Amino acid sequence: MKVLHTADWHIGKKLHGYDLLPDQAYILDQILKIAKDEAVDAIVIAGDLYDRSVPSEDSVRLLNQTIAEWNLTQQFPLIAISGNHDSATRLATGAPWFNQAKFHLHTRLQEAFTPVEMENVQFYLLPYFEPVDARIYFEDSDLRTIQQAMPKVIEKMQESFDPAKRHILISHFFVAGSSKTDSETKIEVGGLDGINGRLLECFDYVALGHLHGKDALKIANARYSGSPLKYSLSEKDQTKGVWIVDTENGEFTFRPLTPLHEIQEIQASFTELLNPAFYSTIDREAYLSILLEDRAVIPNLMNQLRQVYPRIIQVERANGFETAMTTRLKKENIKEKSPIALTKDFFAEVSQDELTMKQEKWVEEGLHAILKKGGAE
Repeated sequence: MKVLHTADWHIGKKLHGYDLLPDQAYILDQILKIAKDEAVDAIVIAGDLYDRSVPSEDSVRLLNQTIAEWNLTQQFPLIAISGNHDSATRLATGAPWFNQAKFHLHTRLQEAFTPVEMENVQFYLLPYFEPVDARIYFEDSDLRTIQQAMPKVIEKMQESFDPAKRHILISHFFVAGSSKTDSETKIEVGGLDGINGRLLECFDYVALGHLHGKDALKIANARYSGSPLKYSLSEKDQTKGVWIVDTENGEFTFRPLTPLHEIQEIQASFTELLNPAFYSTIDREAYLSILLEDRAVIPNLMNQLRQVYPRIIQVERANGFETAMTTRLKKENIKEKSPIALTKDFFAEVSQDELTMKQEKWVEEGLHAILKKGGAE
């Protein structure tokens, strides 16, 4: 069989307030095109289809349209599980009759032990679960962490292994030794953090979800597909895509995806940023993190920048300063200084520059007005 492995769609996710649904629809169309080009026999979705347990109506609409197109129109068998961001109960609505269309969706631990069989492959669908689910299923009150539960889970799966077939595990958890990015929810509630990778050695391939980078884990038979889009600045240098898995020869091929809008970081002065000669070289439609080289306060900064760059996700000073007072203010007795002198010192600490004559005049006038008002009261 040839299988496409994807995960962590996070439909409905926002990036610093920007709605990503158009970007997600665009990238899902690309995944479908790859599935057609590769003529895959099944598509695996390893959890976190939604970004929230209670998704918006638009998010539900996009997922429903995607599933209908892939499964009903294009006739691709789908194999999916719920992740930690999904509501298992809500996602499973309709699951009893999904199987009739070769859409296999598992959201409960007990479903993981009955493999989905296609050609010469047994797929074991292990959704995100909590230790309490394992305690109830195995009737073992000593199971307090996922690390304790996983050996029992894998052992139970192996009981139904057909030695004449390939075995693929689909799951959504963190394997010890993997690397994370800022957009991933840290899963440690219930002890899901740090599953030992050696437990996975009995499978021919392990299709993982949860971590957003394809290179997050280096195990011979296991891969994270990563998210299809960059969901944080920390992912800006990652190549996003999907894995194509050939179950006959055991080869994994990564197919990259091209987003509708990239995430980029640029550094320049305010004057440069508004200079056509500079911004003509920039992808102005990208989601931009800007490192501003200016030290002075710039009135109406964001509104001016957004006239040129419509998708700014953050602006930070390139030459940031420590908040701790490490200079003369720490050594001197500030009680002996005048308000004007303290204001000048504070400005110098924050901006690494001196007040101009005009700024000093404004400070004096403001302080005098405050003192005068205080005396009148």
